[in-house]
Amino acid sequence: MHNIKSSLTAANGGPIGVFDSGYGGLTILRQIRQFLPQYDYIYLGDNARAPYGNHSFEVIYRYTLEAVEALFARGCQLVILACNTASAKALRTIQQRDLERLDPARRVLGVIRPTVEAVCRLTTSRHVGVLATAGTVNSGSYTLEIHKLARDIVVTGQACPMWVPLVENYEFDSPGADYFVRKRIEGILRLDPEIDTLILACTHYPLLMNKIVKYTPPGVRIMPQGEYVAASLRDYLVKHPEMAARCTEGGQCHYLTTENTAKFRESATLFMHEQVEVEQIEL
Repeated sequence: MHNIKSSLTAANGGPIGVFDSGYGGLTILRQIRQFLPQYDYIYLGDNARAPYGNHSFEVIYRYTLEAVEALFARGCQLVILACNTASAKALRTIQQRDLERLDPARRVLGVIRPTVEAVCRLTTSRHVGVLATAGTVNSGSYTLEIHKLARDIVVTGQACPMWVPLVENYEFDSPGADYFVRKRIEGILRLDPEIDTLILACTHYPLLMNKIVKYTPPGVRIMPQGEYVAASLRDYLVKHPEMAARCTEGGQCHYLTTENTAKFRESATLFMHEQVEVEQIEL
């Protein structure tokens, strides 16, 4: 892995980077921009190599590090991994092993910790469900992070392998989506009928919200991640004014993809509710 320090321009300021393996992180970006519209952002979707969920730890780590390096090279001082799989399998290693080499003053944050902090506050039955990709469920990251804060919470995971393809193929509002959404929600509540909070631990899942609400019993809270991640980032920048000062404030957003720009533009418009311009890059 090359050292990018020499290729960096002025390291005293730049946009906030938001990375995802595909389009789902756009749901996080949209909420972040609603909370913090003043900052500049770069969104990078590694769409050519998505989905990450079925890859090994080593591959996900390597892909994620390449994306972080690309965003650092474009001046980002702070990068949000808006991808549960990358947050689960690569974040800690990058924080502990790579930041010192790349630039100790920069930061990489994930989406799991803010979600976990919120769910520990919100659950009253102390039974929580995690709906996610197989990679995130199998990593055990949510159970691990929740138990760091609250050992008494019972965590049940349910992989939802068809949910991301439904979203990426624009079938999230179709009658066919009902079967797959109902099946997984009924499945997780059968595993633990005492669940009172369901974490949507994949950033694609909010686009299925109409179906998820339809098949979730009353009294069970549904937690999409965007607002919690956005609120956590806002709090982080208040607590770390030195980092806030290094994030440029022009209200601009630039989009990068490793795939076809026309397909990204079409999907991003769906997620962001606005037309976007996008540049294709290689990692």
